[in-house]
Amino acid sequence: MGALGAFFATGLAIASKKFAVEVDPRIEQIEAVLPGANCGGCGHPGCSSFADAVVAGNAEINGCPVGGSEVAEKIAEIMGVSADAGERKIAQVLCKGGSSVATQRSEYRGIQSCRAATAVGGGSKGCEYGCLGFGDCAAACPFGAITMSDDNLPVIDPELCTGCGKCVGACPKSIITLVGESRKNHIRCSAYLSGKEVRQVCKVGCIGCGICAKNCPVGAIEMKDNLAVMIYEKCINCGICAEKCPMGTIDFYGKKVEEIKINDKCIGCTLCARVCPVSAIKGEVKQKHEIDPETCIKCGLCYTKCKKDAIDVKYKK
Repeated sequence: MGALGAFFATGLAIASKKFAVEVDPRIEQIEAVLPGANCGGCGHPGCSSFADAVVAGNAEINGCPVGGSEVAEKIAEIMGVSADAGERKIAQVLCKGGSSVATQRSEYRGIQSCRAATAVGGGSKGCEYGCLGFGDCAAACPFGAITMSDDNLPVIDPELCTGCGKCVGACPKSIITLVGESRKNHIRCSAYLSGKEVRQVCKVGCIGCGICAKNCPVGAIEMKDNLAVMIYEKCINCGICAEKCPMGTIDFYGKKVEEIKINDKCIGCTLCARVCPVSAIKGEVKQKHEIDPETCIKCGLCYTKCKKDAIDVKYKK
């Protein structure tokens, strides 16, 4: 028996060396720098499978929404490539119709779940597109970034949100989307209804008047079937749409410029004039430029682009 045991042990040792599968050490290195949340936000079952996919070339190095740019840079170093993590994304709720401003067309007495309520005639809310307020999104969030307000609307904490997208998939009304954290204007309505229909079911819904689209200086808002839709890639965070909206449907979280002017540090590079969406800046090359107060919409874009600290801005309190 002892001889047989020694024989098989020797055979197994030889086989393990001969048929051993080499594991790329980069997989373990990448897994070590990942946050270990195993949330699935990257599109893979867990951190280990994501690490495998990165090394195999089947996943982007910036694919971990929890780790963000910091983890992406570490993975890039391991893989020997440059990191381009892109902008961190935050979940945004495209509905503002809480229980105090939106009507109910029936009384729901079933399972306290948005998905269950939707299965019963689309839910009890007057607006068929609106948030039902049972908190499926909050329950799905693995990071505790979503709470339900007294008005039965989800409130997202931007500090806790990782952009994993779990809430997006959990919402049966498809009113949650992921948006870059630098975006400050959000149209809080998803109702493809006529203005008359919206007024009957919600006090803050989009009525399709188009005022926001007409006043947007960069064409960042489109009207689609009576609904204003934000094109985030074009938005410059000027906040004009929120000011003009008669229903209060649009929220603006940026700083509103009160006064803006070009100082003596201006070298006449023309960059500010080139980025101004309304051509409010004039001046010759290598000469100090001037802002036309009548044309300027005070979006602040020139201020953010100026590399010479040649533009002074005073924000509204």
